[in-house]
Parts: sequence; C-alpha cells; structure tokens
Amino acid sequence: MPWLKLSKTQSYLLRRGTICVSQCLLFAMAGVMAFLLRFDFNLPSRYLVYLLFSVPVWVLVKGVVFHLLALDRGGWRYVSVPDIVRLAIGNILGSILALLFIVFLAPAGFPRSIYVLDLLLCSMMTAAARLVARLLAKSVLRPVTVPKRIAIYGAGKAGVTLLSEIRQNPLLGYIVCGFIDDDPRKAGQFIQGVPVLGMGADLTRIASKRALEEVLIAIRSAPGSCMTSVLQSCHEAGLRCRTIPSLAEIIENRALTQQVRDVAVEDLLGRAPVLLDGQAIRATFGDQVVMVTGAAGSIGSELCRQIARFGPRMIVGYEVAETPLFEIDQELRRTFPEVVFCPEIGSVQNRHRLDEVMRRHRPTVIYHAAAYKHVPLMEAHLFEAVENNVLGTYNITQAAAQHGVRSFVMISSDKAVRPTNVMGATKRAAELLVNAFQNGGTRYASVRFGNVLGSNGSVVPIFKKQIASGGPITITHPEMKRYFMTIPEAAQLVLQASTMSKGGEIFVLDMGKQVRIVDLATNLILLSGLRPQEDIRLQFTGIRPGEKLYEELSCSDESTIPTFHDKIQIYSGPVLAEDETRRRLNAIREYCAERNAQKLVLELKKMVPEYNPSGEILSYLFSSDQDSEKSLVSMMTDEVTA
Repeated sequence: MPWLKLSKTQSYLLRRGTICVSQCLLFAMAGVMAFLLRFDFNLPSRYLVYLLFSVPVWVLVKGVVFHLLALDRGGWRYVSVPDIVRLAIGNILGSILALLFIVFLAPAGFPRSIYVLDLLLCSMMTAAARLVARLLAKSVLRPVTVPKRIAIYGAGKAGVTLLSEIRQNPLLGYIVCGFIDDDPRKAGQFIQGVPVLGMGADLTRIASKRALEEVLIAIRSAPGSCMTSVLQSCHEAGLRCRTIPSLAEIIENRALTQQVRDVAVEDLLGRAPVLLDGQAIRATFGDQVVMVTGAAGSIGSELCRQIARFGPRMIVGYEVAETPLFEIDQELRRTFPEVVFCPEIGSVQNRHRLDEVMRRHRPTVIYHAAAYKHVPLMEAHLFEAVENNVLGTYNITQAAAQHGVRSFVMISSDKAVRPTNVMGATKRAAELLVNAFQNGGTRYASVRFGNVLGSNGSVVPIFKKQIASGGPITITHPEMKRYFMTIPEAAQLVLQASTMSKGGEIFVLDMGKQVRIVDLATNLILLSGLRPQEDIRLQFTGIRPGEKLYEELSCSDESTIPTFHDKIQIYSGPVLAEDETRRRLNAIREYCAERNAQKLVLELKKMVPEYNPSGEILSYLFSSDQDSEKSLVSMMTDEVTA
C-alpha cells in the first residue's frame, strides 16, 4: 500500500529507533532478571524500591555508553567476533558507571551480588539478540536454488575470510563441506566448525565421498608451481576450480566473494604483485604531457591506462592503426574522464608527422612502444622491420631532442640479446642508437623485458583460439622456453624504471624463471576443462626461422647494477659513439632505399656484432651471390676469433 512506503531517511530512523528500544528493553529485562535470580524468583517487597531505582539507571547509563561506542548502530545480522568483544567492553563500562550512580544515590542496603548478575545477564542477552538476528536473516535469505557443495583449497587466512563471507551471503548458494590443505599438520582440524578434509592428493577420494561440485582456491600470492599442482588435482578429481583475486584486485573491490573467478593462466606464473613508488611516478607525470607511440598496442595501451592513474595533464596517443586507436580513446574517456587523451594517427617512419604532433602538444615525456615484433614475419620483411624499428626509432629520438622532450623511454625486448633474428637485431640496434644520442637535454633510456601474456599475437590468445576450435595446439619444439610476465606488471615496471633514468641506461626487468611453452599449453587445456592429448592434441611443428629454444636477458659482457627496486636492474654493455651511429644509420637508410637486402644485413651485422643471421635468411639473401655470402661468413668468423 502507498502509505506503507518509507523514504530512505524514514527507513533509517525507524531501524535506529527499533534498535534503541530493543536495547533498552534488554537492559531493563537484565536488571529485573538479576533481582529475580538473586532472590530465587521470590522478591521481598522491601527490595522493590531498589529494583525501581536501579533499572532506570541501568537503562539510561548503558544506553548512553552503547551510543558513544556505536553499539546501537550497524546491522545485527552481520555480527562477528570483534562485535562481541566491543559488546563486552560496552557492558563492562556501562555496569561500572551505573555502579557509581547506584552506590552514591541508591538507598542503603543495595545487594552487591546484583551488580555481577546484571553484568553477566546483560552481556549474554545483548549478544544473544544479535546472534538470533543473524540466524533469522540467514534463514530468510536462504537461496532459492539447491546450494552447491564446495571445498575451499587453502585453510589459511584467505580461506577463513572466504568461509566467513560465504556464510554471510547465503544467496551465493554455497555449502562449504570442508577445507583442502597441503599442510599435513592441519588434517583433521576444525576451523570455525568446518573440517580440514585432507590434502590435494586426496581430492579425488574426498570429492567422491563428500559429493563435491567445485573447489574455490584461497591461496593468495601462491607460486606458479603450487597453482599448477592445485589445478592438476582439481582436474583429476573432475572438479571445476576457481580462485580468489590477488591483493591488488581486492583493493579495487573489498567484497571477496564477488571477485571469485576462474583460474587464469596468469595465476600459474605465481608472480608477486608489483610494489611501485607512486610518489616518484606521480612527480614524473604530474601536470605533464606524456606521449606514447604504439598507443593502441598491447604494451602501449596498458602504458596509457597506467599513466592515466597518476594524473598527467594530457596523454598523446600516437598510433598508425586507426580502429585500435579509436577503441583505446573511447576506453580512456570512459574510465578516466578527468584525463585529457588526444589520439593522433601517424607512423614513426614519418618525421614530418612526428614534428607536427610534438609542436602541437609539446610532450615532456615519451614512451616509445611502436615496433614490429613478430619474429617469423620480420624474417620475411627485412626492410619493413629495419625502417620501422631502427629508422623509426631514430626519427622519434631526433624529434624528441628538437622539441625539448625531457625524458624518452624505449620499449625493448629480450630478443635483442645475442639476436638470431631480424626483429631482435633491429631492437638491439635501436638500443644502441638511443644510448648514443645523449645530448645533455633529453634523457634517453631503454627498458628490456620478455614476453607478456595475452599481448596481441602472443601464444596465449593463439592457443585459446586453437582450443576453441578443437585443436590441435601447435608448438614449435617440446623444449621451447620463454620468459613471461603480465601486461599490467610490465607497464608498471616500465613506469617505475623511467623514474630512475639519468640517461643512457638499459633497464632489464626481472622476468622470473623461463616457462616451457608445452607446459603453458597443457595448463591452458586444463583450465578449459579438457584433457591434454585426449580432448586437445599437442602438435610439434619445428623451430621457425630466427627462433631460439630459450631467450636471454643479458649478455656475458654486460655488468649488472642493482636499483632500489628488486625487479629492476641496469645492464651496461658495449656502446656506440654518436658519429659512428650516424654513419651506420646513413648506410642503413641508403640500403633500405636501394632495397639491397645483402648489404643491409651486412651493415646490421656491423652495428650489432653479436647478431647471427638465421640459416634461412642467409640462404635467401645469398643464394645467387657467392661473393657476398663469403664476405659475411668471413666477417662472422673474424668476430668469433676476436
């Protein structure tokens, strides 16, 4: 009926009034019961005056104390142990203050045992009222569907927190049958009334005995090997497994049960959350114009997102691909409306366009993420790789110097270490030219790291598509290994490294241990609820041109310099003088214009002596020119001898 509808304010006042009246009734009942118990429910008439005096005192004093301690606020149905402790403190303080009033103002002869009885009864009754309210709320909010029988993997703090939240949210539709924990000392224990059923190795037996339907993994910051083991156990037991988020995700949304999600391949890496010096990063971007090249790519777009968090005056997104640039523009306008994002279409190969954009926006910081990165594709497109990754980098370094850019950071790759492919050689050449142009104004630096999970064209999206189509998953070699990190982690560490730059550094990010690609593929199949080699077949296709079995992050002739951040180091290796670098670049530009592949590879080899062209590219380049082939072989032999 319309007259029963209450506004939010009216509803709040009604709820507060109901709580206050209920508490006052409990205080009064506790006082009356104390007198009745003291005299075995046969209260002499001469003690009636003490009862009539003390009950109003208790109600008034305890009401004030409970109000000051905020015990008359909050939902009773969410009562927990800390609330009971606060309740006990409120009752003790209320009883002590009431005692002082009664001692000095009550008629002589007041029974002293009444004080203790009143304290005990009032404490029990106020606690019991809240517990009853919680039980009633649970019964009213009982889920409509049949609850799902689950186990929580991990009997630590995260598991207990998850259990508490599940109990407080019956609508989730979960019944926690027990904990699973790989610590044998916990087996058989009861945690908040829930048994620890056994270890992960026993999960198949436990699942059958307890009729489990799902496992929620509650192991925060677990190492990748641990998560892989848990995944295997759940798969063998035929159970769906999901996990709770990392600390960084929890900070975004404190409701733990709302963030329970499927296990992702990132969880299997077991990488710890990145700790950033936010003050230093904010000082770098505060009221600054930041330009990102390749702004719509995997790394470039994440750099834009992370930079936006630190409140720059403007972000200039420079990108040659129109549609992805439009998409990141729309995303940033939606998620960071207070940050000005200016999308600019253009190629780093177009110096005139770079000058035009920099004159318009006057950036003070540039992150250069634009690059061609696919190894086999670049082996077949030598000129395009060099023109974009080397000459394009030269264009933007010179434009940065001309337009007064304060800090310039280039995104490099672990493939720049002892490169065996065109892509790696061009990135190493780009590192050398960036370091050669320290002009006392712009601070140039490079940041080198390995593969990022989920980046455009990387193995994870490819594997997921192959799984969705029924397989097979194609892998080049069973022993192929790569370094991996997540895109947000890479972008955050790039920002942190840039705050340390004084000019000329090559920062190398800690990539952890290398991961076998076949293990990554196997885990992705398991995460999809399928069986490797049964539901989805693994097919080995052979190493592609220019590929290594494993990557490196540094050369033996480079020295390591630690930084204050444990995930960032500085590698100092061979450098080129500015005049020599310009000569090499002029030659490279000339050979690109002539489309002379043979001379271009020779010049690239001179600039990057550790570059060893793949057999496939040598066969292609010199199949009809024996003299050039002998020249290159001779030069490579001389380098090895030296």
